[in-house]
Amino acid sequence: MVEISDDDFEKMVTEEYDAIPDDMVGELQNVAILIENQPPGERPRLFGLYTGHPLTSRGVYGFGELPDRITLFKNNMQEHSADLDELRTRVRITLVHEIGHYFGLDDKRLRELGWA
Repeated sequence: MVEISDDDFEKMVTEEYDAIPDDMVGELQNVAILIENQPPGERPRLFGLYTGHPLTSRGVYGFGELPDRITLFKNNMQEHSADLDELRTRVRITLVHEIGHYFGLDDKRLRELGWA
């Protein structure tokens, strides 16, 4: 397990998000990226969670809509990372995985692409 401060984790998430190629996130709109700790005992244990309406299933979307959310669970990522490099890799994969859900990709397709 690796431990990192909240500020350093937020910086890592920002760096990894900024490093994702524009063609993967260029059309990402109205999405908040949140960092939380998943409560103990909550199942399943997750690294990330997309909450919203994927682009492939949206009708009219606009004024008054709350942003979609990508939540990264810092405590779970730390617990399953042996060092900072592994944590950084887990952050990158989780971000891309959850962004994939925003674009309508399911877990099966994300596994095929290597993002699960």
